[in-house]
Amino acid sequence: MSHFQNFSSIHDAFDAKKISATELTKEYLAKIEASKHNAFLTVLKDRALKQAASADAIIAAKGKVPRAEMPLLGIPLGIKDVLTMDGVRTTCASKLLDNYIPPYTATAVERLEKAGAISIGKLNMDEFAMGGSNENSAYGPVDHPTHPGYVPGGSSGGSAAAVGADLCAAALGTDTGGSIRQPAHYSGIVGMKPTYGTVSRYGLVAFASSLDQIGPMTKSVADSATLLEVMGGYDPLDSTSSERTLEKFSQIAAKEPDWKNLRIGVPKEYWVDGIADDVANRVRESLKFFEKKGAKLVDVSLPHTQYSVSVYYIVAVSEASSNLSRFDGVRFGVRPASLKDAKDLADFYKKVRAQFGPEVKRRIILGTFALSSGYYDAYFRKACQVRRLITHDFNEAFKHCDFIAAPVSPTTAFKQKDQTMDPLKMYLNDILTIPANLSGLPGISVPCGKGDHDLPIGLQLLGPAFSDGGLLSLAHAFEKGRA
Repeated sequence: MSHFQNFSSIHDAFDAKKISATELTKEYLAKIEASKHNAFLTVLKDRALKQAASADAIIAAKGKVPRAEMPLLGIPLGIKDVLTMDGVRTTCASKLLDNYIPPYTATAVERLEKAGAISIGKLNMDEFAMGGSNENSAYGPVDHPTHPGYVPGGSSGGSAAAVGADLCAAALGTDTGGSIRQPAHYSGIVGMKPTYGTVSRYGLVAFASSLDQIGPMTKSVADSATLLEVMGGYDPLDSTSSERTLEKFSQIAAKEPDWKNLRIGVPKEYWVDGIADDVANRVRESLKFFEKKGAKLVDVSLPHTQYSVSVYYIVAVSEASSNLSRFDGVRFGVRPASLKDAKDLADFYKKVRAQFGPEVKRRIILGTFALSSGYYDAYFRKACQVRRLITHDFNEAFKHCDFIAAPVSPTTAFKQKDQTMDPLKMYLNDILTIPANLSGLPGISVPCGKGDHDLPIGLQLLGPAFSDGGLLSLAHAFEKGRA
């Protein structure tokens, strides 16, 4: 079977008549059918083959791939099952939405398909994007792409596994507290969380509306730049969408950074106790790469980082308890057979919402408590105040540096079931990714080597708001330099 490292190599193969979009799609469909990763919840065979045939017809008419017009023509993509597609089952990996078929398509997905992308299937995830290991899915855990028995990360674990195991050319994930960057780090791929507002959230089933962001998960930084350029930009259907003119990310990413004038910040708070030696060593080696290129390493401080997990798990669960209240079996949600025995309305809701998994229930209860009368000021309001301090820390740090480099997570991927009985330990895996979400900043995980047991390790790069282009340029130069 064929194996391509990036979109460009796929398009080169199309132009050389080595393979067609239909043949490529059939190869990926065969790989998915044979796979034991449990990465896909719904395979869109008929839709994908129809889109592939359309791509082949366009290529035949044009004589080659019209890359400027349709930069994703014939590229098979996986879509995280928290993004809606008109007429396609969207479960959010929850039994509560087992039969939900939305009547509209998420803006991000719609834009990718208009650029020629093939939607090959909907990807597994932690239920309602709540989790860091993809063990919270109602349809079973996802296996690591290269190390059976290990987690691929979460909540975008299906996306990470699908890309890492070459079950699709690239995928869409979502990042609320690190759910793109952490699984990218665990699975050895590139994962980017753009600046909040860069990509429309219309059609994204909300977990925490002020934190959620759609982003690309790919085999290369150049592919991430292409996806972000296509799906980004203002959307009147999303009130949080930025009206800034979208940069040409694919062009900017290809440019070499101005190394002599580049300052890379190294936050001391990101080197916390518990960072594994293999992770620390690979990240320090990466910092030396920047120094050799001529960049200056600058020590910076983000003093409120220690509160980020506490703040996140108040803000996120509070917003989740509000967002998930719509899944009541009346407007949304599967009605179980036991409803025929419901005694009253309260019992009706109880039986419907019993279909939520334990992690979702845990977060709804925590969020409802934090927002309840008598506790709102003590918890939610206070968390919002500290959130502003975390953002201020970044603003101050970026006065002294252009970008920040740090680990993505304290450890490499862990074995399945190792942390399922200790939610707090699982939550702490996101301590180094959460601050960017609380501040709405762009961040990217780029593979930087292997650790113990040959498990992948990623380098996290962060930038100021709307510095996505510069961040991609830096990440691409690092990727190219290590190749």
